[in-house]
Amino acid sequence: MPPLMIFAAGKGTRMAPLTDTRPKPLIEVAGQTLLDRAMQMARDAGAERLVVNTHYLGHMIQDHLAATDVAISDEADLLLETGGGLRKALPLLGSGTVMTLNPDVIWTGPNPLGALAAAWEPSRMDALLMLIPYDTARGRVGPGDFAADASGRLTRKGDLVYAGCQIVKTERLAEIDEEIFSLNKLWDLMAADGRLCGISHPGGWCDLGRPETIPLAEAMLAEYVD
Repeated sequence: MPPLMIFAAGKGTRMAPLTDTRPKPLIEVAGQTLLDRAMQMARDAGAERLVVNTHYLGHMIQDHLAATDVAISDEADLLLETGGGLRKALPLLGSGTVMTLNPDVIWTGPNPLGALAAAWEPSRMDALLMLIPYDTARGRVGPGDFAADASGRLTRKGDLVYAGCQIVKTERLAEIDEEIFSLNKLWDLMAADGRLCGISHPGGWCDLGRPETIPLAEAMLAEYVD
């Protein structure tokens, strides 16, 4: 299993007022913080090296992780977005292929990280994204992100939603001149070469974007029977 980065640096402004006094990854859903859920999912999939980036109220996340072996990529001075944050964390992750995970998502069903690792074909992929069909995406606001052909190659616009985790080669991050940028810039480079691919998660998924999505996620967890 490649090293894995959990994105925990964002300000979580849409989650206000819950994020007025704590970073979004430390919000609890069904009695467990989003960050702890993400770390448990990573460990269950076999990830051994974990990196978490921090910015907003980063000292709270660092205190939360103090007794663990999780490495911290500190963005206190400048919030770099997902692409810039991943590039900054590469000395902690190592060069080559990594996995990334957004903690503000609740899942049921098979472990999506394990599914990505099993489906990874580096000979024809530069990134493999986990997707969810738009009509099953709870808490989602806005349109879908991608369409997929029969081989899983992705193009922009369609009824598939990026679900918040991926396996990705990091070498092409060096091609992007900006210091602050989204992973979307990296994905567009890969899609132009036909090397951005995706698979769909067969279980439940809920985006924790706003306070009112917490009851949706807790109801989904209560409905799930393994």
